[in-house]
Amino acid sequence: MNNQKQQKPTLTGQRFKTRKRDEKERFDPTQFQESIVQGLNQTGTDLEAVAKFLDASGAKLDYRRYAETLFDILVAGGMLAPGGTLSDDMTRTEFCLFTAQEDLETMQAYAQVFNKLIRRYKYLEKGFEEEIKKLLLFLKGFTESERNKLAMLTGILLANGNISASILSSLFNENLVKEGVSAAFAVKLFKSWINEKDINSVAASLRKVSMDNRLMELFPANKRSCEHFSKYFTDAGLKELSDFARNQQSIGARKELQKELQEQMSRGDPQKEIIAFTREEMKKAGLSEQAMIGIIWTSVMSSVEWNKKEELVTEQAIKHLKQYSPLLKAFTSQGLSELSLLLKIQEYCYDNIHFMKAFQKIVVLLYKADVLSEEAILKWYTEAHVAKGKSVFLEQMKKFVEWLKNAEEESESEEEEAD
Repeated sequence: MNNQKQQKPTLTGQRFKTRKRDEKERFDPTQFQESIVQGLNQTGTDLEAVAKFLDASGAKLDYRRYAETLFDILVAGGMLAPGGTLSDDMTRTEFCLFTAQEDLETMQAYAQVFNKLIRRYKYLEKGFEEEIKKLLLFLKGFTESERNKLAMLTGILLANGNISASILSSLFNENLVKEGVSAAFAVKLFKSWINEKDINSVAASLRKVSMDNRLMELFPANKRSCEHFSKYFTDAGLKELSDFARNQQSIGARKELQKELQEQMSRGDPQKEIIAFTREEMKKAGLSEQAMIGIIWTSVMSSVEWNKKEELVTEQAIKHLKQYSPLLKAFTSQGLSELSLLLKIQEYCYDNIHFMKAFQKIVVLLYKADVLSEEAILKWYTEAHVAKGKSVFLEQMKKFVEWLKNAEEESESEEEEAD
């Protein structure tokens, strides 16, 4: 028997390693554009027919690859070159948004075409939003009528939730802002948006993407004031937008003021300086004393690290508030301001559970420090309190209120005897 291992036969010659590769298809929208243009020319101004054509074509044409071309054609009639001009060498159609009638009803019908298309082909959502952002950057390349139609359509799409309000960032482009294109476009856009919904819905959409505090950027830096914004949009018939912007600025100013006061207190700045600064800022921002006392209370209570133990936090609060009673007193010269402060204290003690038992002691301290008058306390007790912790706080205040009433009666009888 042969113990040697028998060698297996081997193949000789050069071995070529081959691998199948997917060749990337060349981007060529010409044929796609011709198909869409031909379909739109056949359907004409019948937007129901346009919607059906687009629905059916999605099964045959590559919408995913040529989304930008598709939206360019539907808006402008053909592919757009950088800057917003139509490409000369491409087929185009006369049946598009820019050639449609310039009225709200027609724009609503066009919005439905886009809505149906995106609902049918969900993957187009992102591309459509990018298209709108691009079109806004191209505004200078469009005629006034084309801009108006695009503004109305954009407002309707925003109202319907087809696109996010983040697209407005395109309007903050320096060149568009400088030439007044952004502000004029915004007027038409917000009018159609508010027409579809209301200012509260618009405000909610703006807040969702942090656009609520950026509307001033529609104007050049030298005109970026609340007064200019308010006048411009009020004159254009959008007073509700002006009021919203003014309110947003006021909220922003209050937050900044509160932050600055907190820092001054944390540094231990003299109260005389804090009072002088606060009066100046109050005048600048046009704030009432009632609004100001709320800001001061929040600043005072936020400028210290509170003890987590209920039995210790009351003592800490009394000591802290005693220190800042001159500041609180400086901004409670009116009965309404005192009531505003009482309501702030009530809400604070309710929202911060460790302070629930401290309410009465805080009120008594501020009464003794001449920050709160007996009239304000009695009015709060009988009618001006809010629901938050009502039963607990009224019970806490019962004995003190009785004492106040008795003291008032004794004072009255003494006056009568003197007479």
